[in-house]
Amino acid sequence: MTQQPVELGTFPTPVEAAPRLATALGLGPDDLWIKRDDLTGLGGGGNKIRKLEWTVGAALAEGADTLVTTGAAQSNHARLTASAGARLGLDVVLVLRGLPGGSQSGNLALDGLFGARLAWAGDVDRAGLDAAAAKVCEQLREGGARPALVPFGGSSALGARGYARCGEELRRQVPDLRTAVVALGSGGTMAGLVAALGTDAVLGVDVGALPDPAAAVREFAAPLGTGPVVADRLRVRRDQVGAGYATLTGAAADALRLAARTEGLVLDPVYTGRALAGLAAAVQDGDIRPGERTVFVHTGGLPGLFGHAEAVRFAEEGALVHEL
Repeated sequence: MTQQPVELGTFPTPVEAAPRLATALGLGPDDLWIKRDDLTGLGGGGNKIRKLEWTVGAALAEGADTLVTTGAAQSNHARLTASAGARLGLDVVLVLRGLPGGSQSGNLALDGLFGARLAWAGDVDRAGLDAAAAKVCEQLREGGARPALVPFGGSSALGARGYARCGEELRRQVPDLRTAVVALGSGGTMAGLVAALGTDAVLGVDVGALPDPAAAVREFAAPLGTGPVVADRLRVRRDQVGAGYATLTGAAADALRLAARTEGLVLDPVYTGRALAGLAAAVQDGDIRPGERTVFVHTGGLPGLFGHAEAVRFAEEGALVHEL
């Protein structure tokens, strides 16, 4: 049976001009456009909805009544899995790295609002997180449930189909596209875009979620029928990771403020903040040039901003004071 997605999002998402941001970055006012995948609809929006349409569709086809997935405490994917479960009447268990109380508000508040159960795995690596999720699935089966394990970040060859569709959508909206810039986390989003647009047309900005994100992109893109994807030919910037995935880098902080003050556009500190910082660096070193059409793929993540204490402090301290 051919795999079919379940409808969860609102598509196509719009593409909007960003002339003031473009000029601030050193591009022409008509060079930069924003693909608003923060406006996918369900659960606060974000890129994971496109992947979940396929991975949850597979879970439903297998007769699952419970979704289990993994992530960091402020995982956007976990939040949107919880919202998808609520929409479809499925139970959801989120297996998260860390301990209760270590990370508050933000996505966790929405996880609870959507009715997800949280299982805290402690300070574990990816293998430990996967083992904890496998244990949860076994416990659920013993209790009579039919769990389906949704992959970390929603990223797999199946989930990447959602972003292959996005790439096709983007090509129709911006026929003269030269470069699509996107945050590179677990690899599925960039893989789908590469499958649809080609390796030369996609610039991924590594956020530090995986030790070798290019290998993940190659793995997920390869089965999509576009021929072999060579990892060392991918356009990947690894200069924006800083001290690590969960940290707020100086460049990302600058990018958050610049997007907000030029276009009223809100980014998050981990993914889109780093992605815009990478775009700015690419303009500076000539990888992205004036006169070429560039699209910044806004993958969402706004709730995560409010769960990131350092980013919240930075934003609040930047408030201007008007004396009465």
